[in-house]
Amino acid sequence: MTVLQEVAPPSVGFATERRMLALICSAAFLVFVQTFMVAPLIPRLSTVFASPIGWVALAVPAYVVPQGIATLWGGPISDRFGRRGVILVSLLLFAVLTAVTASAERVGEFIVWRVVTGVSAAGIVPIGLTLIGDVVPFERRGHAVGWLFGAIAGGTATGAAAGALLEQLVGWQSLFLGVATLCALLAVAAVAGQALPLLPRPVAGSRRAVMRGYLNLLSQPRARRTYGYVMLNAILISGVFTWLGVYLHDRFGLDGVGIGLVLLGYGIPGLVFGPLIGRLADRYGRARIIPLGVALTGLCALLLALPLPLNGARVAIVLLSLGFDLTHPSLAAITTDLQGGRGQAVALMAFSLFTGFGLGSLLFQLAMVLGFAGALMLFGVVAWVAAAAAVFLFREERPRKTAGR
Repeated sequence: MTVLQEVAPPSVGFATERRMLALICSAAFLVFVQTFMVAPLIPRLSTVFASPIGWVALAVPAYVVPQGIATLWGGPISDRFGRRGVILVSLLLFAVLTAVTASAERVGEFIVWRVVTGVSAAGIVPIGLTLIGDVVPFERRGHAVGWLFGAIAGGTATGAAAGALLEQLVGWQSLFLGVATLCALLAVAAVAGQALPLLPRPVAGSRRAVMRGYLNLLSQPRARRTYGYVMLNAILISGVFTWLGVYLHDRFGLDGVGIGLVLLGYGIPGLVFGPLIGRLADRYGRARIIPLGVALTGLCALLLALPLPLNGARVAIVLLSLGFDLTHPSLAAITTDLQGGRGQAVALMAFSLFTGFGLGSLLFQLAMVLGFAGALMLFGVVAWVAAAAAVFLFREERPRKTAGR
C-alpha cells in the first residue's frame, strides 16, 4: 500500500527551534482566544442580534466543525507546499476574516463568517504541531507539545475571560478587531524574524495517495484508539466548557464581569504546568496520564452538577482545564509518532479534535432537556467509563528505552 513518506529534515539548531516554538505558541494562543471568546458572549449576542440563544450558540460548532474538516486537506497541502507557507498564509487569512466578522449585523452573517474563519484557522495550529513533529525528536517532543497546549489553554482562558469582561467596555466588535490586529502583526514578525524554518518537503502524492494515506493511518490500532479518544475528550471538555457562561449566569446570576472572572481560572494549569506535564509524559510515558486526565474531566462535570457554592464551581472549572492538559497534549504527541505521513496524521487528529469540539457543544445542548445538573451528570459518567477503558487501551504508551524514533 502506497503512503506519503517523510523526508528526514536537517537539524535546525536550538535557537531556531525556540523561535519556531514561540511563534507557533503565540499563534495558537490567538487562535484559541478568538475561538472561545464567543462562548461567554452567547447571552449578549442573543440580545444584539435579537435571536434565540440556541441559534447564537450554533456559532461555536459552525466555527470548529468546518475547521476540523478543512484540516484533512491542510496536512496534505503542507506536505506539498511546505509547512511555513501554509502557516503564514493561514494566519493572514485568519486575521482578515476575524476582522470582517466584526461587520456582522445579523446572526446569519455572524455564523457565515465564523464558518469561513474556521476554515482559515485549519492551517495554523495543526500544521504548527506537524512542524514540531518534523523538528523536535520524539524523546523530548512532549515538552515542546506541552508548551503548545499550555498556550492553547491560556488562549482558551483569556478568550473566555476577555469575551465576558471586555465586551461591556469596548463592544464585541472591538474584540474581534483586536485579535485580528495581533494576528496580522504576528505574521509580519514571523516573516521578518524568519521564525519558521524552511524544511525539505515530504514527498506528496495524488488525491488517491492522500486517501490511501488516511486509510493506512486508520488501519493502525494505535491510531484508531488515539483519534477516538481525541474526539471523545474534545466532546466531553467542549460540551461542559461551551455552556459554562450560561451555567454561571443561570446558577449564580452572574453578569458578564462575574462570568469572566470565574472563567479566567480555566487555562491556568496549562500555562503553569503544561511543559512540566509534557516532560513527565516523556519520562514516564502516557499510559497513566491519559486515563487520569479523562477521569478528572468526569469528576469536574459531576462536581458542577452538585449544588456547589460559587467558589466550589471556580475550583471545578480550574480542574476541568487540568483534565484537558493531562489528556490532549499526550494524545497529540502520539499522533506525531504514527506510521505514515506526519502531515496527514496530525490533520486527522485535528479533524477529530475540532469535530469533537463542535459535537460536544451540540450534544450538551441536546442533553439540556435533563437540565444543567442532568446534562453534567451524563457527561461525567461517560467520562469515567472512558477513563476506565483508557487504562487498558493505552497501557503500552510507556517510555522508550532508546532515543529517537
